[in-house]
Amino acid sequence: MKKTLTGIAVALLASSVLVSAASAETVRWARASDALTLDPHSQNQGVTHNFNHHIYETLMDRDAEGTLTPRLATDWYVKEGDETVWIFELREGVKFHNGADFTAEDVVFSLDRAKSEGSNMRQLHADVVEIRAVDDHTVEVQMAGPSPLYPNNVTNTFMMDKDWSEENDVVEVQDFGAGEDNYAVRNTNGTGPYVLVERDPDVRSVLRVFEDHWADAPAVTEIVYTPIADAATRVAALLSGEVDIVQDVPVQDIERLASTDGVKVETGPENRIIYFGYRFGDLRDGTSISGTDGANPFDDVRVLEAMSLAIDRDAIRQVVMRGQSIPTCVANPPFVAGWAPEFDACPPTDVERARELMAEAGYADGFSVTLDTPNDRYVNDEAISQAVVGMLGQIGIEVSLGSRPVAQHSPLILNNETDFYLLGWGVPTFDSAYIFNDLIHSKTAEFDNYGTYNIGLYENPELDEKIRSLGTMTDLEARDALVHEIWTTVQEDRVLLPVHNQVLAYAMRSDITLPVHPENQPMLTTVTFE
Repeated sequence: MKKTLTGIAVALLASSVLVSAASAETVRWARASDALTLDPHSQNQGVTHNFNHHIYETLMDRDAEGTLTPRLATDWYVKEGDETVWIFELREGVKFHNGADFTAEDVVFSLDRAKSEGSNMRQLHADVVEIRAVDDHTVEVQMAGPSPLYPNNVTNTFMMDKDWSEENDVVEVQDFGAGEDNYAVRNTNGTGPYVLVERDPDVRSVLRVFEDHWADAPAVTEIVYTPIADAATRVAALLSGEVDIVQDVPVQDIERLASTDGVKVETGPENRIIYFGYRFGDLRDGTSISGTDGANPFDDVRVLEAMSLAIDRDAIRQVVMRGQSIPTCVANPPFVAGWAPEFDACPPTDVERARELMAEAGYADGFSVTLDTPNDRYVNDEAISQAVVGMLGQIGIEVSLGSRPVAQHSPLILNNETDFYLLGWGVPTFDSAYIFNDLIHSKTAEFDNYGTYNIGLYENPELDEKIRSLGTMTDLEARDALVHEIWTTVQEDRVLLPVHNQVLAYAMRSDITLPVHPENQPMLTTVTFE
């Protein structure tokens, strides 16, 4: 049964909708923002991956506990006699949505595309030298050296149909930052449990169950996905019965929704850090930094320490996040290998000491800068930034807020057109190397598989070499020691300014269960109905 109800009719019939929809196969799913693109390798961004996981599939996946599970690969192991080669055995009988068979040639094509120069996923495959099809259902991945953790890197790399891609001229990945378009941006052909049947970006998308999917049929046979940027409107849509699941629940509404008849709330920690970053090195053309006589204040570690001391993370947790965050001083969630309590702990907020540090650095009178923040991507992202504007004002840093939707924020930061910014970072590999490769390693032409999200253009060649070596280390004890060493340098240089680990809340009709996913990428195939 499907119903589309709006306006006064919804308000009058809300209670009957909540009861009758329990047997419905259509689920109306709302969250704050839309997928940026449907090109599977264009954007390494959580909302985009979450939507695309319903259409496309990966070789492996992670369950709610973070364990690697089979998807299009049924087994994976290091080749006997050659520890530099990973073998993936593929699931047989898998069909693409257009009826074509899924084979090893599609994996070779997809991994080559994902590691190509234009891909936003290439850093995950930086140590891949060659991908070979052994037969229709076996693939060998030749690594630059022993890479014991490589399977952790493929959980968001989607498999495409080679023939379909060539027929529709999408062999090259969309250049999202340049505003490029291609056929795969709005059209799909995956092997996933749902087929795209309607796409109106930022308005509405409809997915219907793929009858020839290899897995058991899900309870949800149709998904109506609606981005609703305004938090109050999202909540009202749930309460009125216009939507069934709200993925981004405003923290101020959690308690009210949890106590509302016909609604329930699921909460849990996310494998994601929320942090601020800043530009290092020469001031860029059109810089927003002023009052410094042409110097870059972010190059002085005393300024960075002062900023961290001025930010009251506990106040943000209590007031802005209503208790739904975990303050931290390291850009590494506790889920992730390499996390250490000595990095996580924050000194008490100390505005007086922060002012002293500013004066020691030569900025007793402060300076001005623009803070670029998304307003529809993370939990209370704009409100966090607004709070930090006030906190930094106490030490003389006059901050102007540049707030915009994530669809506009992403190209801004990827093109390094910001001096000061807010970003969140999830770690699907559950390993610190994912953070180092993207956020810390220098952004250089020589090593273009690294530094994709090094927005501040931090550079440390010695650290870069250590980061690259992690990909092929087989002595895991020595690797752990090197990870700790890298984090020590990152913390000393204050490369990033962490605020907290995010906590998630999903609200839904009381007859629906959708567990919180640690990657905030819930699959509606896991929805159950009472």
